Amino acid sequence: MPRTVTVGLDGSPESRAAAEWAAREAELRGLALKLVHVREPVPEPMAQAPLLGAETHQHWTQRIPREAAEGIGLRHPSVEVIVEQAAGRPSDILVEAAKSAELLALGSRGLGGIGGFMVGSVGLSVVAHAPGPVVLIRALEQAADEHEKDPAGIPSAATAFRPVVLGLDIRHPDEKLIEFAFDAAVRRATALRVVHSWNPPPYYAYGLSADLELHASLSRAESAALTEALRPWRRKHPDTDVVEECRYGSPAVHVVDASHEASLVVVGRRVRRNPLGTHIGHTTHAVLHHSTVPVAVVPHD
Repeated sequence: MPRTVTVGLDGSPESRAAAEWAAREAELRGLALKLVHVREPVPEPMAQAPLLGAETHQHWTQRIPREAAEGIGLRHPSVEVIVEQAAGRPSDILVEAAKSAELLALGSRGLGGIGGFMVGSVGLSVVAHAPGPVVLIRALEQAADEHEKDPAGIPSAATAFRPVVLGLDIRHPDEKLIEFAFDAAVRRATALRVVHSWNPPPYYAYGLSADLELHASLSRAESAALTEALRPWRRKHPDTDVVEECRYGSPAVHVVDASHEASLVVVGRRVRRNPLGTHIGHTTHAVLHHSTVPVAVVPHD
């Protein structure tokens, strides 16, 4: 079965924005776009109500993906659009759809003037359980938001892409995560900005603010480790401009700050198999809620 860029669609503004982003991503990857329209079964009393009979409900559930597919076909004529409908629990359906997808895109409500995301329970559940990359897109996301402004200072999708930002923990430099970020930068013909944050071991922390030389020594060691972790990837992608940033403090804060000048943020999620369930990690969780651009979460061991 050929892999696709897949998007969850429910007719909401955020899912429509995700579908548009997914169509652009499908163009970049040369893949088909699959629209997965998920509908939860209507309780029997509601389904039989005069204003929402079975035929009316079926009409609306078919209309949403049909109109979305027609619109995407007009705006992105080179992209093959596949429509799939399923009924059931949305998070379960979408996690299953992610198994055969190159990546899965989901919409997320924006937080108005202060930026960032409002990630709902379905989105968090899918991110936590999907076997492949999941990208969260805001409701108001536009193609021009991912590009540099034109010479007149006006947002434009005709200019170069902004850099891709990778939040990287060099103690767990997983190949899947790094390869996804490099691939995204290559497809966008843009730079890759790698942000690594560090904090001193607990036994250093109390005296660090007063010992500037110790702080500088630890910073140099972290920077050298970041350079070493990226060395084989620089050789593999010699034409990609890689900007290394080694920052002291909270990794979530630094990645969110970098998102203001990015086209895409890439972060990881360690796959943890334990009886307490699956978690996405506090850094990734914070970035998901506060990034100002689409966020790709890549699961890794």
